[in-house]
Amino acid sequence: MEKRSTILFDLDGTLLEMHTEAFVKAYLKELSKYVGDRFDAETLVALVWDATKAMITSDEPHKTNEQVFIERFLGKSGVTKEDIWPVFDAFYKEVFPQLSHYTYPSPWAKKIVEAAKQAGYRLAVATNPVFPRDAIHSRLSWIGLSADDFELVTVYEESHFTKPHEGYYREICEKLGVSPSACIMIGNHMQEDMAASKIGMKTYLVTNYVENRGEPLFPIDQTGTIEELYQALANREGIFA
Repeated sequence: MEKRSTILFDLDGTLLEMHTEAFVKAYLKELSKYVGDRFDAETLVALVWDATKAMITSDEPHKTNEQVFIERFLGKSGVTKEDIWPVFDAFYKEVFPQLSHYTYPSPWAKKIVEAAKQAGYRLAVATNPVFPRDAIHSRLSWIGLSADDFELVTVYEESHFTKPHEGYYREICEKLGVSPSACIMIGNHMQEDMAASKIGMKTYLVTNYVENRGEPLFPIDQTGTIEELYQALANREGIFA
């Protein structure tokens, strides 16, 4: 059996403890305030959700998620990229980093990453790449980590698929040069994260902020709280043996 060498960590609700739905609602409210002179809040939220859905359902693997989002947003809104994108970029640099109070950062994330490194694993952040790089790097900083702690962080500028698409997980494997059977996906979402099992990855479901849309259901190899995840990694138990 191939040795499991690589761990993929989900971010929201896993390493960064949060209620994702509440966080997204707060983030969209802050974004609406920031661009309020260009769109009313209801219109902006509808445009962002529509462009996000376009990324999730995209069947154009030659386009990055960023390209899909921009094309859809501009096409629906009628504004030019020159007019609105500098405003979005400024929001992610100036305002988004201050939204950590909508999350519950704990010391467990850093301890877990350190335990995984000590155990010799290669590490990647497999967060759903529907956010720009700045937003994802900010969320890592809230738990005392940075992109430098990982070989790969999936961001919308570089990814061509989203969760739970098989292509998302295959693209990570291609970039890291590993086979799916060498990987363990750790996440809190029973559909988006556990879908990694479809291509042969082992899975660990973190239960503190578990999300479940009901179906489809995928195989789960190990389950536990974030504290139990740390113990399993530190003691090389279960799928980490």
